[in-house]
Amino acid sequence: MKYLITGGAGFIGSHLADALIARGDSVVAFDDFSTGSRANVAHLAAHPGFRLVEGDVRHFPSLEPLVADCDRVLHMAAAVGVQLIMDKPVETILVNVRGTETVLEACLRHHRLVLIASTSEVYGKALEGAQSEVLEEEGDWVLGATSKRRWAYGCSKALDEFLALAYHTEYKLPLVIVRFFNTVGPRQTGEYGMVIPRFVRMALAGDPLQVHGDGLQSRCFNHVLDAVASVLKLLENPAAVGKVVNVGNDEEVTIRTLAERVIAVAGSASRLELIPYERAYAGGFEDMRRRKPSLVRLEALTGERPRHSLSDILLDVIRHERAGSP
Repeated sequence: MKYLITGGAGFIGSHLADALIARGDSVVAFDDFSTGSRANVAHLAAHPGFRLVEGDVRHFPSLEPLVADCDRVLHMAAAVGVQLIMDKPVETILVNVRGTETVLEACLRHHRLVLIASTSEVYGKALEGAQSEVLEEEGDWVLGATSKRRWAYGCSKALDEFLALAYHTEYKLPLVIVRFFNTVGPRQTGEYGMVIPRFVRMALAGDPLQVHGDGLQSRCFNHVLDAVASVLKLLENPAAVGKVVNVGNDEEVTIRTLAERVIAVAGSASRLELIPYERAYAGGFEDMRRRKPSLVRLEALTGERPRHSLSDILLDVIRHERAGSP
């Protein structure tokens, strides 16, 4: 089959391209290189089944012919990361909302199955004071005040979900929505606030690992290879069409413990340094204390759980950084 991947030179997009090419499909990667990199797909450049096209996902005339010429669309293009929403809130919101609208309209015109990448950020602070210990796809989500800029990213992706589900309900467009939880692995940049590559680079340089807040906030990290495997299985299951699905791991760790584990695995002499949020980010930042996914729906639709542990993830990222790999 022929796949179009918007954001195909990005972190997850490039790994999806690898997996599709490896199994014999062809791929067109569409990217504006705002957060993606040509280096992420340089190893595919000479492959006859791969093509890289530069363009803005919001520009319908550029995107529509590529959708017409493919069998399926993986919409991964987005303005991502906590740091980006804090630094460039207008661009983040417009890229996410207008980009998804453009993709949906092109897919509707040609009736292409499309996978929409969303994020666990849509849940916001839903676990704070909740009876549930996990975030479920049909559960409530709780965002902070509009004056807290942090929540604009999650809100923009929630609007993407609302719009996609409306296209599915009203126009019968076949689609799947995946909420990615802290996906990590080789090729991920720490430039936009992604914590594991940032910690690893600090540890390998012997610099202090800067932990924001008190470090007791917890997250669950999923290996990009597990995320890719989940996406491909969801695309092959008709029961996933019209569904929102958490894609992540449920191994929970505090950020302080994560930093300590990075130092230990890297054999680093770095120390921890607690940084108040107001020093790490501009005004308007707020954080959530916990974020742990329910994987019940994912397991039911794919028949699998994530295979990589946090230790596996740290080893892979450290090995990648030490090798200086693209």
